[in-house]
Amino acid sequence: MFSIPEQWHANFVFALIAAAALLMASNRVRYDMIAICVVLALILTNVLPVNAALAGFGNSVVILIAGLLVVGEMLDRTGVARFVGNWISQNSSSSTTKMLIMLMLASAILSAVMSSTAVVAIFIPIVLRIAKYSNSSPSKLLLPMSYAALVSGMLTLIATPPNLVVSAGLKSQGFEPLSFFSFTLPGLIVLAGLVLYMVSYGRKWLPESAPSGEEAKSRSVQALWDEYRVEKELTYLRVAIGSPLHGKTIGESELYKQYGIRILDLSQRVRGWRELKAGVSPDIVLHIDDILHVAIPPACIEQVKEELNLVAFHPSQLEEQYRAWEFGAVSVLIHPESKLVGRSITEAHLRDHYGVDVFGIRRNHQVLDDYANQKLQPSDCLLVTGAWARIAQLQKQKHDFVVLEMPLEASDIVPAYQRMPIALLITAFMVLSSVFNWMTLVAAVLISAIAAVVTRCLTAADAYRAIHWQSLVLLAGMLPLADALQRTGGTDIIVDQLVSISSGASPQVLLVWLFFITALLTNILSNTASAVLMTPIAISIATQLGVSPYPMAMTVLFAASAAFMTPIASPIITLIVEPGKYRFTDFIKLGTPMLVWVFACCYFLIPFFFPW
Repeated sequence: MFSIPEQWHANFVFALIAAAALLMASNRVRYDMIAICVVLALILTNVLPVNAALAGFGNSVVILIAGLLVVGEMLDRTGVARFVGNWISQNSSSSTTKMLIMLMLASAILSAVMSSTAVVAIFIPIVLRIAKYSNSSPSKLLLPMSYAALVSGMLTLIATPPNLVVSAGLKSQGFEPLSFFSFTLPGLIVLAGLVLYMVSYGRKWLPESAPSGEEAKSRSVQALWDEYRVEKELTYLRVAIGSPLHGKTIGESELYKQYGIRILDLSQRVRGWRELKAGVSPDIVLHIDDILHVAIPPACIEQVKEELNLVAFHPSQLEEQYRAWEFGAVSVLIHPESKLVGRSITEAHLRDHYGVDVFGIRRNHQVLDDYANQKLQPSDCLLVTGAWARIAQLQKQKHDFVVLEMPLEASDIVPAYQRMPIALLITAFMVLSSVFNWMTLVAAVLISAIAAVVTRCLTAADAYRAIHWQSLVLLAGMLPLADALQRTGGTDIIVDQLVSISSGASPQVLLVWLFFITALLTNILSNTASAVLMTPIAISIATQLGVSPYPMAMTVLFAASAAFMTPIASPIITLIVEPGKYRFTDFIKLGTPMLVWVFACCYFLIPFFFPW
C-alpha cells in the first residue's frame, strides 16, 4: 500500500480527477482503463476501503444500464428503428425540411427508449441512402440527427446513463428519485428549439459535402438476377376466394410441375398476425388470403391468375419492407473439394439440406441453359436464393461453398423482424411499469431484458454482445470517485468555493455556475463522468443554501446532455464525423447556439417546473 496522510486525501482525489480528465481529453487511453486505474489508485492509497472502491460494479445504475442496452438491441434486431428510418425515407423525399424534421423527431423518440448510440449507428446508413436518393448532402442531415439523439437525454429517465446517475444521487441523499417522465416537458421544449434552429438558421451553417467513402461495390439482388438471365419474374400472388389451391399443400398444388412456379416465401395469417415463412416446405397447407412470393415465367402469369384464381398483390409498405429484410440472393462458388461436385442441382437437394433454391449456374463466364440437370463442377458459380438466415448458414459451409458477394440488401437484414410486435409489447411494459410504479425500474428493465431472450427477439449471446462493457466499467470506476470526494470533504470544498465566489448570490446564480462547469466537463470528458462528479456537488449546494435539490440536479442532467461542441464529447457525435466529413470548427459553430439555448431553458424553465 502507498498510504497517504488523511489530511491529504481530498487533494489527492482532486489530483486524481485532474489526471483522469487529462487522459480522457487526450483520447489516447481507453476510458475503461482510466476508470480501472482510478479504482486501483483509491485502493492502494487507502482513500477508500476495497469494498467501497469496488461498490460501483454492483451499483443498481450499472445493472440498469446493462439491461437497457439489451432492450435497445432487441428493438434493433426486431427492426423497429430501421422500419422508422425507412418510413421516413419513403414519406419525406419530396421535402428537405420535412425530411429533416421527421429524421430528428424519429431519432429523439427512439433514443428516448433505447441506446442513443445504437440509434445513431442504425440511422447512419439510412441517412446516407436518403441523401443519395434525394440528391442531398449527408452532412446536412447527420449532425441534426445526432443532436436530436443527444437532446433525447432530456426526455426520459432511461434515455441516457447520466439521468440514472442523477436519480440515484438524489435517492442516496434521502430525496425522491426522478420518475420516468419527470423532465419530459422541458425536454420537449429544448427539442422543439433544436428543430426550429436546424430548419431555419442551423442548416444554413451546415457544411456541404459529398457522400463519404466510395460507393458500395456490391450489387443488388435484382442485378444478380439479371446477370444469371433468370427468365422468371418475381411477383406477389394472393390466394383469392374460390381458388382451387385452398386446402391443398404446396406439394399437392404442383405449381412448379404444371406452371414452372417456384414459391420463394409465403405469408399467412397466424393468430391475427401475418407471418412470413421463408424456405417453404411441400407440406404447408395453402389458405384463402395467403400471399405467395413467387418466381414465375412471364408467359404464364395471366394463365395462372385465371385458372387458379390468384390475384396480383402489392403488399402494404410494411410487409413489403419485411420481405426485403427476409429474402435475398447471393452468388456462391462451388469449392473444388465440395461433396456436391459431380451432382446435378436436382440430385444435390439444396432445398432439403440448406433451405435454399438455385436459379442459375455460370460456368467459365457463361450462363448455362437447363442448369437443373447439369453436373456441378469445381468453380461453378450458383445463383442461390432464400432467407438471409439460410444464406448466412451457407457462409459457414466453407468446404462446399464460397460466398462471392453479398448484395446491397444484405445490409438491411433484420434477424427477428417477425417479433417486432412482441418487442413493442415488451418495451411498452417497461415504460408503463416505470410510469405507474408497478415495480422498480431496475426490476422492470431486467424483466424486459429476460423477456427479450425468452421470446427469441434476440439470443442470449446477442444480449451479452449488446452490453457495452467499456461504458459500464467507466461508470463503475467513476462512481467510487464521487464517493471519495464526499468522504474526503472534497465536495464540501468545491461547494464552499462556489458559494464564496458567488458572494452570497441567489441560487439562480449558482445554477449558472453549475451548468457551465458541467457542460465544460461533458464536452471534454464523457457525459457519464461529468454527471457522476457533479451530481453530489449540485445536491450539496442546494442543501447548504436550504433550497430544493431538484433544480440543481436537473441542471446537471440537462448540461450533461449538452455535448454539442466537440466531436469527442460523445460517441453519438464521434460516429458521424467521418460519414459527414465534419471538421472540429463545424461543431463549435453549430453547437455554441445550441448550448446557449439549453442554458436558457435551464435558467428560465427548470425553476418553473422544479421550484426552489
